[in-house]
Order: sequence, then structure tokens, then C-alpha cells
Amino acid sequence: MKKKDLDWGSLGFGYVSCDYRFVSNYENGAWDEGGLTTDNTLVLSECAGVLQYAQTCFEGLKAYTTEDGRIVTFRPDLNAERMANTCRRLIIPELPEGRFIEAVEKVVKANAAWVPPFGSGATLYIRPFIFGKGPVIGVAPSKEYQFRVFTTPVGPYFKGGVKPITIRVSDYDRAAPRGSGHVKAGLNYAMSLFAIVDAHAKGFDENMYLDPETRTKVEETGGANFLFVTKDGTVVTPKSPSILPSITRRSLMYVAKEILGLKTEEREVYFEEVKDFAECGLCGTAAVISPVGKINDHGKEICFPAGMEKMGEITQKLYDTLTGIQMGRIPAPEGWIHEIA
Repeated sequence: MKKKDLDWGSLGFGYVSCDYRFVSNYENGAWDEGGLTTDNTLVLSECAGVLQYAQTCFEGLKAYTTEDGRIVTFRPDLNAERMANTCRRLIIPELPEGRFIEAVEKVVKANAAWVPPFGSGATLYIRPFIFGKGPVIGVAPSKEYQFRVFTTPVGPYFKGGVKPITIRVSDYDRAAPRGSGHVKAGLNYAMSLFAIVDAHAKGFDENMYLDPETRTKVEETGGANFLFVTKDGTVVTPKSPSILPSITRRSLMYVAKEILGLKTEEREVYFEEVKDFAECGLCGTAAVISPVGKINDHGKEICFPAGMEKMGEITQKLYDTLTGIQMGRIPAPEGWIHEIA
């Protein structure tokens, strides 16, 4: 299929409306079959559950053009599973995993001309989401919902090369100890907006959130999990019941242990030990890994030995290996690559 006439290399991480999206509705106790539409607009009741009580959740994944010309996605079954977990927490009717993957396949196939070519550095971002559309005035779950999937081509996260970022220890809490931090609910991201805007205004790229109960342990940022490397080469990621289980982070930990042969640990990480790590990164769908060069703790700086010029050695190996798997340059573990076309 002929690709769209776009300057793929100049794309940012923003919304570009593609030709098709998938829509399915939940009414009278069941999801309908759904289908593709060209309409990118919504008409909602002013009393819709999503507007009144923020009853909504979403996922994010990408479609890639591999070196041999295939269009693939990366572990969409885990996105389907995580969305189901989020739905249960928000009292939203679960979408069957098969229906989720089918919708992703249909949308990507229909928008194949929008999937950036191999080597461009760009990808097709896929956004599935569910929201309460039925009218709700009392505090209660909606009785009607809509599931949608849209796509948008996005450019490489790091333009002009990877540069480590500077983050700060936030005075705000990302999630309550027994709240909704472990699911991908829209309300979590709304709560993080004030802190991230404030961080940017003060010259920082991101926030490091500590656990809200004791404020002694590292949790995550507003939209990514932490990954650390010790001076002896062990890859460490924080463990907490209020951390969102990042698919990228889980994949990187597998790559570290099973492909690169590194020692790995998923455990509680106390902030006091962060100064002793050799490397630090933030992992998520958009960038895979964003290297962290410096952490500001209320004026006191923690500078990692890896420095502010490039990724640390092990972080770079993890990044290169996972992106190589996603792009088809490196053989993938079974089930990781889902071929669409």
C-alpha cells in the first residue's frame, strides 16, 4: 500500500487524525460488534459519566514497520489484560481480550498507509479507550459505555539524539496507598498535570514520586516506571501495589535477564539508596527508555556516573535490544510480536 505523503522525520508526538477508527457501544448489558468509522467526533450527553465522574480508562501501544516490510504491534495481549484490570477497578464492563486485539488489528489495517516506513524513526501510535457515556447525576457507574480505538503517526521521541533528563523529587503524591495507581485510569493522569506543569516551569523534565504512605520509597513518574542499574550491573525496578505495571518495563526486565544475562531485581527501592546507583531511566511506550542524568532533591543533586551526555552502557544495551525486537532486527520471544499485515 502506498504510504501517505508525509515528512515522517519531522513528526512530533501529537495528534494527527487518520482515516479510520473503531467504535463499539455497551448498552442493555452487552457490547455490540462494533466497526470502523471515518467520523472522529463524539456527541455526548452533558450528564455523561465520563464528564461528571471521570469514568474512563485508556491504553497506549504502537504499530511498527519492520525491516522486512511487515506491520506489527508489540504485545497487545498485555494491553488488553491491563485494560480489563482497569475496567474492573472502575466498574466498567470488561471488553473481551479477543475483541480488543481484533479492534486494534482492524484499525491498523485500515490505516496502513499511515504506518511510517522502516528507518524513519516514526511509528503509528494506537490509543484504545473506554468511557461512560450514559447520563449519571448521582454518584454511580454509568449504564452505557463506548470503546474506541484511534491512531496517529508520531515521530521519534528523541529528536537529534538521546540526552539524559533532569527530574525532581515531587512534594505531591501520585496515588493513594490503596487507590487507583496500579490501573491506567484517566483520573490518575489528570491528578499529575499540576505537578508536571509546575516541574516544567521550574526547569525540570519530570517528577519522581515517592510512596505516599512513608515518602521513603521510589514509585514512578506521572507516566513511566523507573529502572535503575547498580554499580555491579544489576537491573533494579521498584515494586509497589500502587505502581502501574508498565508493559515496556516488564519487557525490559525480561530482556535484561533472559537475553543479556544480567541479574535483575524487582523490589522496594528506598530513596536513600538512589545515590548509589550507576544508571537511571524512565521506561514507557513513547520513548522505551528515557535516561535520567540528574535528580534534584529540594536543591540537593544526585548525579549518576553515566552522566548527562548519553545513556549509560547497560541502559543503552537494553534500549537497543528491545527496539531491535520491536523493529524485527532481533528475534523476538514467542508471542511478543503480533503481525497485522
